[in-house]
Amino acid sequence: MGNAVLGTIGDHHRNQRKMLTPVFSIAHMREMTPIFHDVVRRLAKTIVRQVSQGEKEIDMLSWMTRTALELIGQSGYGYSFDTLEPDAPLHPFYTSIKNLNRAAHNNAMVLARYFILPYVYGVGSPRFQRAVVDLIPWKKLHELRDMTDVMHNTSLEIFAATKQAMEKGDLAEKTTRVGAGKDIMSVLLKYNASASEKERLPDDELLAQISALTFAAMDTTSNSLSRILHILSENPEAQEKLRDEIRAAQADHGTEELDYDALNALPYLDAVCRETLRLYAPIPFLMREAQADTVLPLSNPIVSTDGKPLHEILVPKRTRIMMSLLHCNRDPDIWGDDAAEWKPERWMSPLPESVARARVPGVYSNLMTFMGGGRSCLGFKFSQLEMKVVLCHLLPAIQVAPSGRKVKWQLNLLYQPTTEDAELTSIGDRKLQLPLNISLAEPGSQ
Repeated sequence: MGNAVLGTIGDHHRNQRKMLTPVFSIAHMREMTPIFHDVVRRLAKTIVRQVSQGEKEIDMLSWMTRTALELIGQSGYGYSFDTLEPDAPLHPFYTSIKNLNRAAHNNAMVLARYFILPYVYGVGSPRFQRAVVDLIPWKKLHELRDMTDVMHNTSLEIFAATKQAMEKGDLAEKTTRVGAGKDIMSVLLKYNASASEKERLPDDELLAQISALTFAAMDTTSNSLSRILHILSENPEAQEKLRDEIRAAQADHGTEELDYDALNALPYLDAVCRETLRLYAPIPFLMREAQADTVLPLSNPIVSTDGKPLHEILVPKRTRIMMSLLHCNRDPDIWGDDAAEWKPERWMSPLPESVARARVPGVYSNLMTFMGGGRSCLGFKFSQLEMKVVLCHLLPAIQVAPSGRKVKWQLNLLYQPTTEDAELTSIGDRKLQLPLNISLAEPGSQ
């Protein structure tokens, strides 16, 4: 992906975050909300057409992923990847991003990254490195190479189009670009152009953000939305309660397309999103490496091998630490004896005092789902907006129910759904999918 915000450290990382932070602000999210509605309205119409003659099994993971890519495409880059029609061909960027995690985290590739790559990284020119990769008779490596090529070439196309529109002026942006120049990349380039020479990002770093932000935004949010739909299919009372709340709000505002503030004023919708992200963080753990010797304080003491209580641990520089976001989000000492249960209602009344006492450093709702501190997720407001807009368009229109096929959530760095009877892919894994029975929702009373 290059020197994008996911891979830089220190002052380099802080400078990139400083440049990116304004494009993920609440003010910018308000401006982008109509773009979200335009995209998701197309999705809802497509799903409704498919079930207009009766209930049908539909792979909702595919639709959530296609929608997530189109949302980051239009609101992020002023670029359309997908018409969201049933027979529309999938953009190569979609399949590359979708399969990247599994391709990069199969056992053989992980071993190669830890035990071979450190010794050969940086040897020779990029052209030499590419020639070596091409010559190695390793199918999975070549698949990963091809995915990277697609991501890079698509990023080049998006970046060139954005720069060209900017050079032609504001009128060209408003009339020729998807989103009328309000997309993240257009705004980022403007911020960058007005920044001091010291803070300005070079073109290669701006280019790198495209694949990195898409990678970070697409699968995480689409899998979280798929998880919500899966849970609601198994909890029809919660589904109906959420549908009623959305319909009532749409009736009160006189429109199906609720603005940013109206979306965030729906308590049960917010509770469903928070509880799903608490119990089912899409990325359950992350690894970090200490950049300097430090001391890690413990919220609860542990007993050392010599029987003494330890209240802190020395962490030497270069120590790798595995952090379980999932455990923190589900810790009964923090969340209570029902911490392992999906209960949206917990967010509709005061949380236990133990939550405040725990001082969880996450940037979102006392959770570690979006991390905390200097490497927290920049796009968590973007993700929340996407989830709420999708649910507000789909649930008033359709009913989701289990398909009867056994769904399994497998871990490929992040949790992704498949089924026990799913066909095998070319790399030997089960096809990713979430089949649900979809039908038209009963008309409401509003």
